[in-house]
Amino acid sequence: MKSKPIVMEHFSTVHTSFVLDFKFTSNITILTGDSGAGKTASFSFIKECMALNPDIMCLNYLDYQKDIESIIKGASGKLIVIDNADVLLDDSVRKHIALDDRNQYLIIGRNPKNLFATKDNLFELISEVKGEQTVLRIKSYL
Repeated sequence: MKSKPIVMEHFSTVHTSFVLDFKFTSNITILTGDSGAGKTASFSFIKECMALNPDIMCLNYLDYQKDIESIIKGASGKLIVIDNADVLLDDSVRKHIALDDRNQYLIIGRNPKNLFATKDNLFELISEVKGEQTVLRIKSYL
């Protein structure tokens, strides 16, 4: 399901020698890929920005005991970034995300089941070394 991003089309931040430069083309971006590619590190860099940007909400395995569905349903106008989504999201939450028109999602995980995802939603992380910095971007997975 392709729909335009409703919160932000671009996210960029610098963390030590890493630069995140994400361009969003869809309201739901599913970031998948091999272990060690930098997905969780990217989540950590985005989470640091959450303190300064009220439009960002981050959830990961540390939130396992929380009512994720209530948190997401109560949000509006947020880029909701979810790491370890395979563990955190049950089918009910996945269906809500697929139909949510108030928030934008960056979902980090390997299982896009019940998100009504198409190839337009699937992305992988790529890295490029530029001098002293490593630039992390997302590109279409398929």
